[in-house]
Amino acid sequence: MSRFTVTRSLLGAQELVVLVDADADREVRIARRGATVLSIVTCPPEGRRDIADGFRDEKELAGHKGSRFAIMTPFANRVNDARYIFEGKTYDLQPGAVGTDRAVRHGFLRGEVFDVQREHADDDHASVTLFTKAIRSDANPGYPFALDVSVTFTLDDKGLAVEAKTRNVGNHAAPTFFGWHPYFRLSDNPIEGWELHVPADTVIVTGTDFIPVPGTRAWQALDKADRWLDFRKSRAIGDAPLNHTYADLQLDPDGRARTRLRDPKSGAGIAVWQEKGVMLVFTSDTAERDARKSVALEPMECMPDAFNRDDCTPQITLGPGEERRFACGVEFDQ
Repeated sequence: MSRFTVTRSLLGAQELVVLVDADADREVRIARRGATVLSIVTCPPEGRRDIADGFRDEKELAGHKGSRFAIMTPFANRVNDARYIFEGKTYDLQPGAVGTDRAVRHGFLRGEVFDVQREHADDDHASVTLFTKAIRSDANPGYPFALDVSVTFTLDDKGLAVEAKTRNVGNHAAPTFFGWHPYFRLSDNPIEGWELHVPADTVIVTGTDFIPVPGTRAWQALDKADRWLDFRKSRAIGDAPLNHTYADLQLDPDGRARTRLRDPKSGAGIAVWQEKGVMLVFTSDTAERDARKSVALEPMECMPDAFNRDDCTPQITLGPGEERRFACGVEFDQ
């Protein structure tokens, strides 16, 4: 029998794919609905523990409130006023909505049931590729573009890797970028004592609505930012209410930028890695349940509201027939 296996399970009526590392007693449960990670069970020194603060039951998964472990595409986070301009044309993602109802976040795939395209397991890793054709020109108001999206989850002895591939199968260029929205609960100790390290030189300045301010003013060097936003050296989170995007990430020699989170009391720690893009850190202050009990570390290709920013247009434009890849993941750093 191989060290790694891929099995199936259920959460109510929801079908799950389970990646298992028998030697390390690790397990990752992934719902086909939304390609949503539900749990990441590891074995830190204090015993077996689920470090993912994911959806707990079928009702939570169906509602997807809080977007826990959401696959965010064709846009991540917010689009200002649910409107955007692409190639000179204005699009409305919520036609007819007014006032506070005009709020759109995290793309279109949270409620979609992905197909299992392939799975594999051997002594080195277990992986599953989930695939959807749900984004089509007539499927979502204000988004007349067609994309195929696949997400491959791979569990190995280092951690869980996520590789997304987006292909434009339409006849026109499309605005699109990818993000992942994992929440981590390393222990039951208060997050104020957890240590955070974000290897970024820049923080994105936003308004009270968390939309980046216009132009170059959005990019603020951490040397000039408020000190409580600076985690270039690992330090305790404290009472900081973080919902901030960090940019200009510094890469390690292997080409990955690593945002690290650690609970010094338990010794549990992780590193969320990405090869490019930005990192959004959210201390879950406004979470609908268990506020400030976990920390979301969100690797994204571009900043929030990238659809409305000229400085993001080159990164988000995908031509007909073109495919883009984004890779990120979490390393178990006990």
